[in-house]
Amino acid sequence: MKESNSLTDSLKIIFVCTGNTCRSCMAEGLMKEALKDLKDSQRIITASRGISAFDGEPASGHSIKALKTLWDIDISSHQAKMLSDTDAEQADLILTMTRQHRDIIKRLCPRKKAQIFTLKEYVYPDLNPDSSAADISDPYGMPYGVYEACAKELQECIKLLLNKLSFF
Repeated sequence: MKESNSLTDSLKIIFVCTGNTCRSCMAEGLMKEALKDLKDSQRIITASRGISAFDGEPASGHSIKALKTLWDIDISSHQAKMLSDTDAEQADLILTMTRQHRDIIKRLCPRKKAQIFTLKEYVYPDLNPDSSAADISDPYGMPYGVYEACAKELQECIKLLLNKLSFF
């Protein structure tokens, strides 16, 4: 990953999950909201994708409700997108929700291996990257409370991510 303080440089981060309707779109929404008040935040570009997404699918109702209820963040206009080779090549940092997502993308984009992590392994440096603790569980199809817990876990990771990127 590039490390620079040049005012013209930017950092493109892509959050990835399975369908791009739950975890990754919540992470993107949380990150965009967190960046609103930061100096030079326009230098960090965030997006979300899925490895098995149906382009155009909306965010899940529970994902929308969790972010709106907890932090008044609106992701209702989100439309799912499949991670493309171009997306991966243009990203400076790819943060996945699970080890499986990470490993699939590393196989598909071997040149980007050094820039692909689970979100949790990236923000928790002492975490074993091969442990299930590196995963953020998929709330898809679960009751609303599971989505809310997932959103809170993502929010904590986003706070840590912003601290880690403070050099940028």
